[in-house]
Amino acid sequence: MANSLLNTIFAVVDVVWDLWTAIDRTKRLSRQVTGCDKIIDVPVDPEPLPPAAQRALAEAEERERVRERTAQDASGTSQAS
Repeated sequence: MANSLLNTIFAVVDVVWDLWTAIDRTKRLSRQVTGCDKIIDVPVDPEPLPPAAQRALAEAEERERVRERTAQDASGTSQAS
């Protein structure tokens, strides 16, 4: 009876020790990879862009689409020649 109780206690301590070691190694690895051990909170909902920024973003995306279309047209023209 006492033997099985002692084995159970040692098993629980062993599991806790293994868990603690795994967490510690993960923290050390994250420090080596990132160079920082701080946890950064990410905002739940990002703030919406102001209307001026939305317009500027839409204009930039449109210019990019026009530039890509122009590049495709130019490469299509040179291949057809």
